[in-house]
Amino acid sequence: STLDVTLVERDRRHVAFTAVGEAVVARARDLVAQANDLVELCASARHPLTGNFRLGVIPTIAPFALPSSLATLRLQYPKLKLFLREDLTDVCLDRLLASALDAALIALPYELPAGVETMPLYDDEFLFVTAEAKLGSAQSPLPIDKIEPEQLLLLEDGHCLREHAIAACGLKSAQTNRTLSATSLITLTHMVESGLGHTLLPELAIAGGVLSGSALYARRFAPRGPARTIAFAFRKTSARREEIAELGKIFKQSKGFTGALRAKTARQARKPAAASGAAR
Repeated sequence: STLDVTLVERDRRHVAFTAVGEAVVARARDLVAQANDLVELCASARHPLTGNFRLGVIPTIAPFALPSSLATLRLQYPKLKLFLREDLTDVCLDRLLASALDAALIALPYELPAGVETMPLYDDEFLFVTAEAKLGSAQSPLPIDKIEPEQLLLLEDGHCLREHAIAACGLKSAQTNRTLSATSLITLTHMVESGLGHTLLPELAIAGGVLSGSALYARRFAPRGPARTIAFAFRKTSARREEIAELGKIFKQSKGFTGALRAKTARQARKPAAASGAAR
């Protein structure tokens, strides 16, 4: 071959890259990404936010942030064809580096791989969610040190929201309830409503209706609750930086990220769904 080195070792059952092969694959991935970015630079310079745009979104953001933002995008950029992929953060970042995505909507903090940078959009505050009236119905915010770690239900390992919630409370993973975990926020709310424990949910999800129809209480923390940061992640070599910035403006300005929404969640945090109709 042109390279004149062994890239792959194989036998009847296995095929594996050699150390040199792995290095070549990594370098080839970078070259492909740079070539794609060059093509995108020319295309975006001619017609910003037109054609295809591949966006990854993590599951704890997608159902709550996308609906109103997508409606705005359709109106303002009718020629934009947005292809969405919902997946965990590490998968989105791998696909981003492989040029299978143009950007990813993720939550920070998160340890980013080399070659990726982020554009923070807004903070998403955590609220305490419980089925117990004595804990959830108080008018005053809840001191964060009042949380009992062993009663805290969280998403299963692999979801960054789990680590964000643990870090937000200054806890260690081993302190939380490890025998019960959920794969989605909907399942998590059902577990809490069944009396299995309490949880922490981001304001974005509560405002988006994840507690609708339940009898759960959402209560803010004191002092101001811990938060995760919603951000766009993209390749450092990306030629679509300006387009991503424009998308960021739309995601921040769309219905759901206004002061009215914050007031709404503040009101609902003080009373259960059974009394209000929808504890959001």
